[in-house]
Amino acid sequence: MEKSKGEPVVSYSFVVEGVAYHPGNPLVIAEIGTGHGGDRTKASELLHAARESGAGCAKFQHVYAREIIHPRTGAVPLPGGPVPLFDRFRSLETGPDFFADLKEQAESLGLLFLCTPFGVRSARELAELGVRAVKVASPELNHGELLDEVARMALPAILSSGVSTLGDIERAVDRIRHAAGDGPSPALLHCVTAYPAPEEDYNLRVLESLSRLLGLAVGVSDHSRDPVLVPALAVCAGASIVEKHICLSRSDPGLDDPIALPPSDFRRMSDAVRSAAADPRSAREALEREYGPGRVEAVLGDGRKRLAPSERANYGRTNRSLHALRPIPRGETFTRENVAALRTEKILRPGLDPALFDVVLGRRAARDVPDGEGIEWGDVGGQEPGARSQESGG
Repeated sequence: MEKSKGEPVVSYSFVVEGVAYHPGNPLVIAEIGTGHGGDRTKASELLHAARESGAGCAKFQHVYAREIIHPRTGAVPLPGGPVPLFDRFRSLETGPDFFADLKEQAESLGLLFLCTPFGVRSARELAELGVRAVKVASPELNHGELLDEVARMALPAILSSGVSTLGDIERAVDRIRHAAGDGPSPALLHCVTAYPAPEEDYNLRVLESLSRLLGLAVGVSDHSRDPVLVPALAVCAGASIVEKHICLSRSDPGLDDPIALPPSDFRRMSDAVRSAAADPRSAREALEREYGPGRVEAVLGDGRKRLAPSERANYGRTNRSLHALRPIPRGETFTRENVAALRTEKILRPGLDPALFDVVLGRRAARDVPDGEGIEWGDVGGQEPGARSQESGG
């Protein structure tokens, strides 16, 4: 039987300490990220703006530059223009005490505190703070060591899936579930890794496809400029979670501020999301009247999971791959001291997938590998004598 127009079809819930979030009660996340610029006063202002704008959760990013990119990454094109990203990330390193204060403030305002770690160190520091849930960003979906650490936290986890294939998503979800054992099931946020992302790239029918295939709650992390179209339509399509950037002003200097929503627009989004949750049929009809049936249909898409046109060029560069932490001369053994899983970005060459880390470790460099560049198959020679054979499982 054909589904009623606008009727949510996903029944899985994302549960945090007994509170179930589902298409009839979606979690609205205000993504503050690093928009505070390391300033506690501004972070507090953003928290109050999130609450007053209808968010149920405020999310931050716990940044250590060397957990994310190499110093030779160079300038990266972002919504506000090219940014020397390693230096900017270094300036945004705040340490765990900063987030302990923000967690206390968020919870005093009735907000769920959520934060994104980018490596083992930041994940462990968040665990020590007693966070109630954790978020993994899209570029880290193939960062196996981080996924294992998140699973060991035994907390509800939200995984973003921008610039990822269906296979990437399945491997990440399977890895989290295997490592977590009987722990809570993760939720998955459909995302388009482009800033801003065209609304027509969102293909929101994929929410049902992913939820049914993976057996988990789904949502959307929206980088489009419009405050209503993608978030409200996502709830009509079965989203249990809606995440969108918030700012005090789009002219502020935060990395994501040019595509974030100022409080008045975030309030419009929150109200639209809750209206869609209460009556998805009427909400979709209202969206069709405002934006036109053709545009709504274009945003819904065909439900097949694929890289969106606006993010295809980012695949293999925004995600993690194996990079040299310093110059590695021919004949030197690959170790955890000279290789790491990092984002490539635009200047450096991409390396092998982090899933091959254990295959690379213990082998000798077949040729010189320049500082920061990705480790390619042509760089990987034979094993160091006495090294454990990964192929034999010995």
